[in-house]
Amino acid sequence: MIGRLEGRLELVKPGTVVVDVAGVGYLVSTTLRAFQKLTGRERATLWIHTRLKDDGIELYGFPERSELETFQRLLGVAGVGPRIALAVLSALSPAELAEAVHSGDAERLRKTPGVGTKTAQRIVLELRGRLDLELAATAGDHRSDAVSALVNLGYSQRDAGRAVDAVLADRPAADISELLRLALQRLTR
Repeated sequence: MIGRLEGRLELVKPGTVVVDVAGVGYLVSTTLRAFQKLTGRERATLWIHTRLKDDGIELYGFPERSELETFQRLLGVAGVGPRIALAVLSALSPAELAEAVHSGDAERLRKTPGVGTKTAQRIVLELRGRLDLELAATAGDHRSDAVSALVNLGYSQRDAGRAVDAVLADRPAADISELLRLALQRLTR
């Protein structure tokens, strides 16, 4: 199984790229978001989902590992194949999808080409708890990074942890820079 490809971009088209790795060109299906990121670049690293079929191998590639993981979770939903999963990730980033699933916003998913009402509802129902765990893991990573940065600035582990936890209680989706800024404000009061 191919898990990652790194090489020269031979061809970049909406939905398809060819990555040359040591003289072998791999045809990789991808999202429109990936097309936008890769346009104009000479080299790329793509996280790959390999699908074995009777008539060959299909590769699906993503510049970010979170996109690959979200794609694989989408494939686990009944009635969602690679085409629909790519369409959903072309329309929504993994964070936007997680937000729509968490809030139960099936209408937002239904606006994706190829996704009907029943499929959108099924995605929301089947992914509700599964995408939340991923968001919690990301928040945990941000927490440890923020606490470490504050300790490096001279604050105690206990004070840094309390400040970061207080910020995360108010703003669970805060990115690392916002988390550090708000935690520093709490510590300097």
